[in-house]
This record gives sequence, C-alpha cells and structure tokens, in this order.
Amino acid sequence: MPIPLFNSIASWLLKKRYHQIELFLKYPEEVQDEVLHQLLSIAEDTEIGRKYDFESINSYETFVERVPIVCYEEIEPMIERSRRGEQNIYWPTTIKWFAKSSGTTNAKSKFIPVSSEALEDCHYKSSKDLLCLYLNNNENSQLFTGKSLRLGGSKELYQDNGTFFGDLSAILIDNMPFWAELSSTPSNKVSLMSEWESKLQAIIKESVQENVTSLAGVPSWMLVLLNKVLEETGKEHLFQIWENLEVYFHGGVNFSPYKDQYAHLLPRKNFNYYEIYNASEGFFAIQDRNNEEDLLLMLDYGIFYEFIPMETYGTTEQITLPLWKVKVNKNYAVVITTNAGLWRYRIGDTVRFTSVDPYRIKITGRTKHHINVFGEELIIENAEEALKSICKKTGSEIMDYTVAPIFMEGKEKGAHEWIIEFRKPPQELAYFTEFLDNALKSLNSDYEAKRYNNITLKPPKVHIARENLFYDWLKSKDKLGGQHKIPRLSNKRDYIEELLHMNK
Repeated sequence: MPIPLFNSIASWLLKKRYHQIELFLKYPEEVQDEVLHQLLSIAEDTEIGRKYDFESINSYETFVERVPIVCYEEIEPMIERSRRGEQNIYWPTTIKWFAKSSGTTNAKSKFIPVSSEALEDCHYKSSKDLLCLYLNNNENSQLFTGKSLRLGGSKELYQDNGTFFGDLSAILIDNMPFWAELSSTPSNKVSLMSEWESKLQAIIKESVQENVTSLAGVPSWMLVLLNKVLEETGKEHLFQIWENLEVYFHGGVNFSPYKDQYAHLLPRKNFNYYEIYNASEGFFAIQDRNNEEDLLLMLDYGIFYEFIPMETYGTTEQITLPLWKVKVNKNYAVVITTNAGLWRYRIGDTVRFTSVDPYRIKITGRTKHHINVFGEELIIENAEEALKSICKKTGSEIMDYTVAPIFMEGKEKGAHEWIIEFRKPPQELAYFTEFLDNALKSLNSDYEAKRYNNITLKPPKVHIARENLFYDWLKSKDKLGGQHKIPRLSNKRDYIEELLHMNK
C-alpha cells in the first residue's frame, strides 16, 4: 500500500474513535459507574470477589464500605501466589505478565499484574487514543508517512514459574500488534536490549536512516539519546536528520525542567509536544489539546478512579471521593480499581484537577516524594515551578536535581539541601539560591510560614553537581534507561548523602 494512502486510512480509522471519547466527556459519572459494576461482575467468582461478596454490591457506597483501600505490601502475598501460577485469585482470566516496577526508591521490586484485558482495553487502546486525539487536533499531520522513534525499558522479559515479568514497556513491545511494530523504530530486538549504553548505539544505528516523524519516551532518557544522535552525526539540530519530525509524546517525569533543552534540539515553533500519564498499573490520561499542560482523564479503559484529598491523607479523618465529587485546584492521592485485579489500590501519585467538565488533571507528584519534615508540605509541583521560573530569570538550564531536609540539631534550625546538575549553570549561585527561596515562598504558603524570619527553616543550601553525577549514580545501581527516575524530593537523606559522596 502506498505510504500516503496508508496515512489517510490510518488517520480516518483513529479519528472514528473520537466519537466514543465524546461519550465519556458527556456522561462521565455514568461511564465510571458502569466501569465499576462491570469490574465487580466480572470478578465476582474470584477469591477476592467471594471474600467481599462482589455479587451483592450494587452501589459505590457499598463498595467503599466493604472493600478496603490497599497498598502493594498488603496485596503482595496474593501477587506472589499468582506469580507462581495460581489463577482466579483477584481476576478471572489468566495472568501471565507482571510489570516489574522500575522506581529508584524501593530496594524491593513490585510486580504489578497485567491481564490480557489491561493490555488490549487499556494500554493498547490508549496508544490509539493518543494518536486519535493528536490527529483530531492536527488535520494536516503526516505522522504515518514515517516511523515513531520509541525509547522503552531496557530490561528483557524473564520467564519465572510459567509467568513473565519485566518492564511494562518490554511487555507492551513483546505483545504489540504487527502494525505498531511496522510503524516504529528501532526493531523489537534492539528495543528489548538490556545493556543501556550498547542499546543507545544500536538505536542510533537503526534509526538515523529512517524517516522519523515522532518521538516517544521519558524526557530525561530521550534527551540523553538525542544529544548522542547529534554528537554521532555532527548535526546542529534534529531536523537536519529527520526533517519530517512533528511531535514528541512524553511522560514519566515532569517535562518543564527539560523544555528549553528540547527547544534547542527541535528549533521549530510549530513542533508539538504531547504528554501522557501511564504507569505499570494502567494508562490514565492524555493531553488532548495542542500547547496545553493539563491531561484528559480517560474514563473507559477498565479503570475506576477514586481520590483522597491530601489534607486528609494518612490521617484518621481520611476520606475517599469518587470522580464526580472532586473539586478543581485541590491535591488528591489517586486510588484505582482495574481490569487487572487491583482493587482500591493506592498507586502513590498525586494529581490536581484543572477542570471537571471535562475532567482534566495535572500530575503534582508522589505521596512519598515530598518534604514535610518541618510542616512545609513541599511537593514536586512547587519545586519544578520554582526551578522553571528561576531558569528563565538566570538563563540557566537544569539536567537533574534532588532535595532533602537538613534536620534540626540542638539549637540549629533546619533547612532544605539541593544538589542540582546544570547543563548551563547560573553565573551567581547565591543569586540563584535566593531566587529559588523566594519562588518557593510565593508558591507554597506553608514553606513561606516556616521561612518567615528563619523561624523554623534557614535558607536553602544548593550544591552544583559535577557533570554526569546523576547518570553515574543510577549506573551504580544498574538503573540506566527505561522508566528509571531520579527521586526529586525525600524526607530522608539516603539519596543525597550518596550523591554528595560521589560529588567529591
């Protein structure tokens, strides 16, 4: 089939899906209520379905009363049984795949169940929806005249007791439909390579000769790859290699700290950036408008959503709200029930609704990745908004960073200690630090109160990291590539002490 004709047919098929998206935009509560009752009905004869008598649950209120909210540690015994081959424990269809968590913060890995329904009705459906929404907003797109350069996880799938586990991206690549592989680069063989630095060279070798029209991957690692491409080819920017490149689909970490660096690599004003929100547990939201920073919550992927207001999170007054009771501009912890057998599961992410008609969100951080040692309630969103504004004022560019508390000792007040790796450092670190402090005060009233007259917190302490410090730190932990992330904020000093030691 000629490429232009294929592009036209693919675009037409994907746009048809938009009419289904319009259904949950118009009837969000009804669609979510239907998702919940379908999940309960499907799983009523599982072990967990019998335990909580899913068959007799006929309302959201009964569901809340009967089924407890859980974290991974509480359901790990069930998952381990499932990994050994037992079935019908928490989901009726066979669970063959487990997405191994790739975070930097847990020494012990998590294994998130992935059902065939989750693959088809959530992860692959979302990939098509991403393209559908993009094409709906960009009528003249020529996306399918070329290939998507994807940068997935760097772990292979390992067979274990008749089940398989690996990075979610590896599971998706291993099971993807043929048309997706035909429209992607590099090959599956290269995509699944486990050694990061060899994989980089292999990706470059396969991809520089292709007509790449889109990019897909985590911003921090994609930046490493793209800078390497320019270094290897001797080109000044990416359009000299891929002249038809039109969009970058990204997710996994906040894009703000990297935006200016991508603008240097991709110097066209009409180039598009589209954010996604996915995880091992499911695919949740997609940017549905050009040049916007919030994401449309996708309501018909077999995932039922609940939200815990962060002011009650972890307290005796903790409450949980269904989607139709959330309010804009409040911070919530996300709880999900899924078509892979996760029931009222806390995923550890926090979001803020920017709109409830339709339901759009911004990812604000992690329930564990904040600093509240002194009652300052500093979240990732605060830190990255502050850094974004400071970089504009000082002309600096940030690669990576992490923050930890300096604990009070005797009569010494506490503080926040930052270690930042710059691509372009500020001329005056003291000036940068003062701006950082003031920006955080303007964004966070709790931080401002603790900083008032140094009553609890002294000014922040900022270190400039040597080149490749964070890369070397992740390499020392065998966590290069894929979805591995730098822990931005922590209430402990474990990470920053290791980094400071390596920064000598």
